[in-house]
Amino acid sequence: MINRQYKDSVFSLLFSNPNLLRRLYCALEDVELPPDTPVIINTLENVLFKGLINDISFVIGGKLVVLVEHQSTINPNMAVRFLMYLNDIYKRMSDAKALHSNKLLRLPKPEFIVLYNGVDPYPDEQFLRLSETFENTAELGLPEKDRPALELEVHVLNINESRNEARANRCKELAEYSAFVTKVRELRPPDGATLEEQEEAMKMAVRSCIKLGILKEFLKAHAREVIGMQLTEWNLDDAIAVAREEGIEEGLERGLEKTARNALAKGLPLDVIQDITGLDRETLKNLTDT
Repeated sequence: MINRQYKDSVFSLLFSNPNLLRRLYCALEDVELPPDTPVIINTLENVLFKGLINDISFVIGGKLVVLVEHQSTINPNMAVRFLMYLNDIYKRMSDAKALHSNKLLRLPKPEFIVLYNGVDPYPDEQFLRLSETFENTAELGLPEKDRPALELEVHVLNINESRNEARANRCKELAEYSAFVTKVRELRPPDGATLEEQEEAMKMAVRSCIKLGILKEFLKAHAREVIGMQLTEWNLDDAIAVAREEGIEEGLERGLEKTARNALAKGLPLDVIQDITGLDRETLKNLTDT
């Protein structure tokens, strides 16, 4: 099963429905939008998350670009990453000629949301700002300005069970997704488990959630995909952890090649291994043949 191209995450698959995205946004921001407000998904592939599509970008009513990313770890560079992502989104939405015309180019207003459900302690919500990454110019003798020339704010929400309950109660699928993640975490086998043991654990998690009524219809319709996606994510987590250790202990190039061999042995897709290691196809093919 792991050999299939599971590039989506469970999160992006679940929330890929425009109507559900509208409800999710309204729940997270505590706003109301008419049910006929159009939602257009324009997610860019493989931009934010370690080889899996774990983010969703969409335009609401032609006036608002919302970038939502799901993370199990908090990255302090999220504001910088969203800035780069938004640049690509705006490029795709705009006519280059319009940038040089004498008419004002109107762009959808951006919002940036990260949904966190990792195991490390984290507040219910927090705001991360691009300006927090800027170098301090006081050493140059320059006065601090009231506001930076460029700012970007990321709204991080903790969606673990029992956190942000008011928001979760406004979107049933969000609450059930959090419950699903909790169940998967409970049943995840220990490090070193075989692929067969991992697959059996995921099957058990899916069966348990269906029995409990957690994402029941979604899991019944997408059980095979969900299991494959979660196995891919587990093995990506392992591969990235190994890459960090081996990159330090054996040097970057040897560490990446060893990580690639481990990932190949686990049956991860070549394009996913490329995303993890940065190695080219020819190098991966040579590793496969050796």
